[in-house]
Amino acid sequence: MKRFAQLYQELDESTKTTRKVTALVRYFGDVAADDATWAVWFLCGNRPRRAVPAGKLREWCAEISGIPAWLLEETYDFVGDLAETIALLLPAPQCSSTGTLSEWVQDRLLPLVALKEPQKKMAVITAWQELDRRERFVFNKLLTGGFRVGVSRKLVGKALAEFSGVPADVIAHRLMGEWKPTAQFFASLLSLDTESSEVSRPYPFCLANSFTVEDSKAGSLIQEEPPVVMMDQFGPTDNWLMEWKWDGIRAQIIRRKGQTFVWSRGEELLTERFPEVVREADRLPDGTVLDGELVAWKRGQVLPFADLQKRITRKTTSAKLLADMPVRFLAFDVMEMSGLDIRLRPLHERRPLLDQLMSEHAADMQQTTAKSTETTTGKRSRVREGLSPATVPMENAIAGSPVLQPSTWDEAVRLRQTSREQRVEGLMVKRADSEYGVGRVTGLWWKWKMDPWHCDAVLIYAQRGHGRRASKFTDYTFAAWDNGQLVPFAKAYSGLTDAEIREVDKFIRANTLERFGPVQSVKAELVFELAFEGMQLSNRHKAGIAVRFPRIARWRRDKKAEEADTLENIRNLVKPLSEPAIQSQEGAAKKAPDRHLGGLFAGMDDD
Repeated sequence: MKRFAQLYQELDESTKTTRKVTALVRYFGDVAADDATWAVWFLCGNRPRRAVPAGKLREWCAEISGIPAWLLEETYDFVGDLAETIALLLPAPQCSSTGTLSEWVQDRLLPLVALKEPQKKMAVITAWQELDRRERFVFNKLLTGGFRVGVSRKLVGKALAEFSGVPADVIAHRLMGEWKPTAQFFASLLSLDTESSEVSRPYPFCLANSFTVEDSKAGSLIQEEPPVVMMDQFGPTDNWLMEWKWDGIRAQIIRRKGQTFVWSRGEELLTERFPEVVREADRLPDGTVLDGELVAWKRGQVLPFADLQKRITRKTTSAKLLADMPVRFLAFDVMEMSGLDIRLRPLHERRPLLDQLMSEHAADMQQTTAKSTETTTGKRSRVREGLSPATVPMENAIAGSPVLQPSTWDEAVRLRQTSREQRVEGLMVKRADSEYGVGRVTGLWWKWKMDPWHCDAVLIYAQRGHGRRASKFTDYTFAAWDNGQLVPFAKAYSGLTDAEIREVDKFIRANTLERFGPVQSVKAELVFELAFEGMQLSNRHKAGIAVRFPRIARWRRDKKAEEADTLENIRNLVKPLSEPAIQSQEGAAKKAPDRHLGGLFAGMDDD
């Protein structure tokens, strides 16, 4: 445990990737395989089931520290991290532990789940008495499920590759999906046999970087990170493939050895939650892996993400829910065909293979439907006069995401302007010669999201941040006017500079009205322009709307609170999109309304 606590400190204190990799490689060389595999499991974001409520940990800490509960809460409020607060308040240890990480996890941490509260209390207090402050901090992190140390799965894979000599992309693949932290797995993880792979294991996802067009006439293109790239450096649009950016769940369908698996980007196995997709995936050729998006889809159109959430939250799917909220998998890439990994082949070769596969799948499903109809009715259903089979609308659960190929960048700009009418988030722009990379590789894939909606809102509540922001108020709640009252509708945590954060923090401290635990209400005076990517009318929220990905665009020092926007104006932004019909691309391009409130501007950097 001491060595793992030392590793945590080394990783937490460094911001340089090379130093973190060096620390990880050194750790893997210092410890046994069963310790190393648990370290990898935690560093890759896995968490054990929480065995003790946070409230009980605070109660037990206050008891053995001899401090009143209110003082612990004040300390916690200031520190901003429960694991650190407890580690700081506990008295000095009575002895020193020599247990390894695997021993602590398997013998002390995991068994807590099955214990009754008195035994849990004794076990936790005994652990605290054996660990020094640094070890307690890490143990508390594991205990509370808050173990994070600024290390990505990709960086862990890089360190393992450097340690073992196994290619980093092979390590990344082996770390995907579900696996148990055992010495045997760690040995297989570092095996030089690069051909071996589990049947269900997905590939690491290829991710996109964002950009926005600042001035479409000048053609300048701004990345999320500084350098400015000129549009003409991208060359003609023929060098790129463009698709809609769907608002759903990124997923992989895996069909291997007669079995089907559906994995989310968050590495959650979703197979049982989307039976209509799995039924069709069972008909795909063996040795096929597809990348795409799961979207709620009904009557020829994609439904809002909030509708898809009704399916996400259900582990079992009723017949009624299947009928009310059908889901479709829109495939936009193929990584494996006939059991062969084709990720290194360029996209302009992979995409035709996908299109052919989807065409064969559609024909198979059409034939199956026709046979089913013939069996049921005694004869085939006839195609309506004047329609070829290719134009008959089909609602297959698996289909190819259409390729959009504008002839110029100006045409691409106009196409993107129709995104909200198509109920998508914007465009995906992919280099035609790109391989299927691992993680976020700059220059291969770009997400060109639609301009965010904007409104002016009033700061009414604030809360201290966490970690390095624990000493300042950085979590804000904003409200808009409704019949003369300020009604909260959004929370935002990002968008201000460090100097602005200090200034807002000073205002909050001087203008606090009431306290509700860690939350403080403040004088309704500061106005901020908010930007948000999505919005939907909602009966679950007092404001009647639910916004997605809100952030602070700028501090409106020029406005008073009474000049902030009304909820009615904000709701009006989304009302046109609540209509069931979706306009055609041509019509939408002509009629695309301005989705920004009067007096505000578009073109803010996207997230």
